[in-house]
Amino acid sequence: MTSVQKLIVLGLAVVLLLVVGAAGGAWLAARHYRPLLDTASTNLATAKLVLGNLEALAGEQGKKLGELVQAGDLRERNAALAQEKATQEAQPDYAAANQLLRERTGGDPAQAAAAIIDQELGL
Repeated sequence: MTSVQKLIVLGLAVVLLLVVGAAGGAWLAARHYRPLLDTASTNLATAKLVLGNLEALAGEQGKKLGELVQAGDLRERNAALAQEKATQEAQPDYAAANQLLRERTGGDPAQAAAAIIDQELGL
């Protein structure tokens, strides 16, 4: 065997050792990381499922909150209208009360109030 042939055989042996070492390293790495990758994949699937559920619940909660705000606004408008109507309906009573207070002649306020009430009741 010539020195060139020995050099080629040596080079092929080195390449073969490198390939065997790389394959062995890949096999060891796969053996070590496969359970970790399986666990991470399962956790990812669970997290995506939970995220989907949370998004659906948040959307539903937002919708219900919007409905509550609209209902509150409607109640507020109805209350303002009822208050305005009550104020308008009470105007004659306020006028009558003011008239009775103007008719008061003086003296003890308790006796004046009793006299006004008696007069209103027709006693």
